[in-house]
Amino acid sequence: MPHCHTLIAALRRSGYRLTPQREMIVEAIAHAGRHITAEEIFEQVRSRTGAVNIATIYRTLDLLVELGLVSCTDLGDGKIWYASSHHGPHCHLVCRYCGCVTEADYALLIPIDERLREQYGFVADLHHLAIPGVCAACQSKTNPR
Repeated sequence: MPHCHTLIAALRRSGYRLTPQREMIVEAIAHAGRHITAEEIFEQVRSRTGAVNIATIYRTLDLLVELGLVSCTDLGDGKIWYASSHHGPHCHLVCRYCGCVTEADYALLIPIDERLREQYGFVADLHHLAIPGVCAACQSKTNPR
């Protein structure tokens, strides 16, 4: 079953009505193959129908995030980026100087997750995380040896 159909089926199983707009939003996310912004989704859906507004996009994205079908994160560029849960858990390292985004090994977060559970009884949402900092290239520019 194509991924967009699994998301659509999950919405239906959760008791939500599938409007044509919701279906187009889900398709845009599922077929993006990358992170995508609400504005990019809006442009894609608007090219197919005039019967959509940005508020519909945001409401649907909020619902998809709430249901765990989509995750979102701020990659430091002033936008919120969305990814299908099919993208899997992942971590981004975002350089605050040059804006470079590097995908880090998600396994690095497992000990943090375990420690938070053990020490604080806290279940963190670490499935789509951006960690700001300074990349190696920018460090070498600001700290010459």
